[in-house]
Amino acid sequence: MYVIVEDGSRQYRVSEGDRLKIDYREAEIGSRIELNQVLLFANGTETKIGQPRLDGYRVLARVIGQPKEKTVIQQFRRRKNYRRLRGHTQPFLEVRIETILQAGQETPPDTPPAAKADPPAKAEAPAETASAPATPAAAATAAPAAPTAAPETAANN
Repeated sequence: MYVIVEDGSRQYRVSEGDRLKIDYREAEIGSRIELNQVLLFANGTETKIGQPRLDGYRVLARVIGQPKEKTVIQQFRRRKNYRRLRGHTQPFLEVRIETILQAGQETPPDTPPAAKADPPAKAEAPAETASAPATPAAAATAAPAAPTAAPETAANN
């Protein structure tokens, strides 16, 4: 199932679960917005085309971000000492399509997404016992061997 929805003089083909960048409007991250300019509805068996819009059809979307896009305009004329650098930062809303509602369907209750809980703290590894290391490699690193005294020979006296 998909719909074609109009926002800001642009048309988008969306399905449930799609992510979309639309024109900026005042909305908090995590809030729900409604796009009601539906131009076409298709669900596999039937297709409805609006003249120009479908009355009663709505798309509910959740705001998941407010990205910005920077545009830089540079002008340069060679040998004329003419250099201009201008820029513009355009804000957007990034939304995730949650529900496509047909005419007559009620809006589901607004349940904000659950906040991400902190990951559980890692359990500390138990300290090794002093009796015997588990592997030979651990034995070599655990306790350095005591230096052995060189045997005395008759030549050294």
